[in-house]
Amino acid sequence: MPPRRLEFGSLSMSRVSVGSGLTLNPGFEGVFVLTAAGPCGTVPGIVPVYENHLDAANSTTFFRTSRKPFRGAAVVTGPADPSRVRLFDAHPGTADLRQEVLAGLAARPRSIPPKFFYDERGSALFDRICELPEYYQTRTEMGILQHALPELGQLLGAECMLVELGSGASKKVRLLLERLRPSAYVGVDISKEFLLTSTQALARDYPWLEVHAACVDFSAGLAIPHRDHAVHKVAFYPGSSIGNFGPDEAVHLLTDVAELVGDDGHLLIGVDLKKPVGILDAAYNDAAGVTAEFNLNLLHRIAGELDTDLDPDTFEHYAFYNPLAGRIEMHLISRLRQSLRVEDQTFLFGAGEGIHTENSYKYTVAEFAELALRAGFYQQQVWLDDEALFSVQLLQHRPRG
Repeated sequence: MPPRRLEFGSLSMSRVSVGSGLTLNPGFEGVFVLTAAGPCGTVPGIVPVYENHLDAANSTTFFRTSRKPFRGAAVVTGPADPSRVRLFDAHPGTADLRQEVLAGLAARPRSIPPKFFYDERGSALFDRICELPEYYQTRTEMGILQHALPELGQLLGAECMLVELGSGASKKVRLLLERLRPSAYVGVDISKEFLLTSTQALARDYPWLEVHAACVDFSAGLAIPHRDHAVHKVAFYPGSSIGNFGPDEAVHLLTDVAELVGDDGHLLIGVDLKKPVGILDAAYNDAAGVTAEFNLNLLHRIAGELDTDLDPDTFEHYAFYNPLAGRIEMHLISRLRQSLRVEDQTFLFGAGEGIHTENSYKYTVAEFAELALRAGFYQQQVWLDDEALFSVQLLQHRPRG
């Protein structure tokens, strides 16, 4: 394929051979890699994620919001197979894991971000958690969504672009797809294998739907593909995963979502509510031990992906509700005094010393309204189950002033 030049506003780039990389200098950082994809082996193009522009090959705009510089390779592929899924891959992988594990183990108190739970095995374990009798969140949220669907259809209308954050198995979003009939769907998740499996299933089951997949760590900013800046955008963030962020971190994430959906855009979000401690403790300490396995899988992932002598069997799961902070905390507790080597660093653990792996904040409806308002979102409608265990909230972004 001979090179040809493409003009994107003031930026001029050469289309180069498949598999080549191009470093863009003035105003840009990172390498943007071309991959063979699309009908007849066409190449979708080079996508500098710092700018908004139109990719001439796919007529797809790639939009980025982020508080941090983007570094590394971004690979954009077109619909190369019958699944019709277009993938944007920002490669949130082992390099980030290494950096954050080393920093987290060196800190006091020690901690590792919960986003690293979700490798392929961790995502599958979380799906098992969602089926447990103690884990009320999933079935309660599904029930609320089913009840709210007629009203959601009236409030949101059809032909929106639906963006699901943390797409996972995409079971809940099917309710919205069938009611709203969006013009396009974008699944966003940090686990590439799980993301592709779920989005390919949606593309197969909904042949009328344009399906995109964005493998990104959206806790560090949003970089997702979409076609039309003018279309009504609806973000869907189910499962109360917003509770994994501290209040200030949650505001930062919601601010990114607000920038993504734009003025008058919407966020449909699941928010877990404060409730009796016994219900919360049971949900995170299930009798079958699946949550414990999920927590410990983080150590199995570290042992498999990094250079370490870590033995996951020397740690155990510990979860409890912290009433002062209003959150469930999950920890991995060392069973014995030990020395661990991870890459080129050594860490000493005393017996009973832990690694903080997850928070899950719980809110009242009024508390979450205040938090969302800090990001420019207003509660348009809130639905609860009969026992007030969980809420589904429709938020609308309104321009300030």
